[in-house]
Amino acid sequence: MVLDGANALALPTKFGQSLEAEPIDEPKIIWKGIDINGNIWLDFTFSTNEILKDKNKNTSSLKTANRIYKKEESRLISILKEAQKLNPNFINSRSGFRVTTKLDFPRNWGLGSSSTLINNIASWAKIDAFTLLKNTFRGSGYDIAAAQNNKPILYSFINKTPIVGEINLNWSFTNQLFFVHLNKKQNSRDAIKNYHLQKENSSELKRKISQLTIQFTICNTISQFDSLVTKHEQIISEIIKQKTVKDRLFNDYQGSIKSLGAWGGDFILATGDEDSRDYFRKKGYHTILSFKEMIL
Repeated sequence: MVLDGANALALPTKFGQSLEAEPIDEPKIIWKGIDINGNIWLDFTFSTNEILKDKNKNTSSLKTANRIYKKEESRLISILKEAQKLNPNFINSRSGFRVTTKLDFPRNWGLGSSSTLINNIASWAKIDAFTLLKNTFRGSGYDIAAAQNNKPILYSFINKTPIVGEINLNWSFTNQLFFVHLNKKQNSRDAIKNYHLQKENSSELKRKISQLTIQFTICNTISQFDSLVTKHEQIISEIIKQKTVKDRLFNDYQGSIKSLGAWGGDFILATGDEDSRDYFRKKGYHTILSFKEMIL
C-alpha cells in the first residue's frame, strides 16, 4: 500500500549491514561479503571497466570474455553501474576498491540485506539512495528510510517522492510484543509483483490503512494494539487476496499476529506474555526476539 501512497510506520532494527571500501591502485573491484558467522558468502573480483562500459545495456545476462557472471555478481554490477550513472566520478579506469560488507543478522531473516546494501552503496558513491533504489530494485523506499534513521518514522511515497518524519512512540506495552521468524525467506521483488497483480485499486482502503498507521502511533494499551493489528491484517488480506498469517498458521493463538514485509515469510510480530512464546516453540519456530532485542 505504501507503493500507492499510504502512510506507514517503520521501526529501525538493531541489526544491519556495514560496507567498507578501501581504495587500491589496480582498476578492479575486489568484493567480499561476510555473514554473521564470519563466513564469506560473496567473493567477486571484476574490472572497473565492467562498471564503466556499456552503460545503457542491461547487465542481467552480463557476459565478458566468455565468462558468465553469477546472479548475485550480475546484480551487484548492475547496482554499481546505476550508481556510476548518477555520479560519473564514483569509479574510474585507473584505480579500484577493495570492498567488504558485513551482515550482523542471518541472511534468511529478511531484515534488509538488499536495502541496506543499496543505502550503503549510495552513501559510498555520494548519491541519493532513493534514486538508486528506483533505478535498481524499485520498491517504496520505506526500508531505505529505516536504514537512514535511528528512531521510529512515519513514511509515505507520494508523487514519486519519499516523505520521512521521525516520531516518538510511547508504547508502554513493548514487553508484550515479540518477533517470530517463520523459517522462510520471502523475496520482496516477487511480493511487489504479486501486489500489483492482485491489489484492489481503492483509495478508500488506502485511506483506512493510513488512518490505522496513525492510530498505531498513538495507541496506549495492548488491547487497542491488538484491535488495530486485526483490522490492518484484514484489510491487507482483502487487498492481496491472501489469508492472514494467523488464519493460515496460528488460528488458535490467543494474541494478535501482524505480518511484516512480504506476507508468508520472514518475521511476524506477535502479542502475548512470556508463556505465549512457548506456543510458537512447540510449533517449531525457535527464532523469537523480544521487542527490546529487535528494535533500535
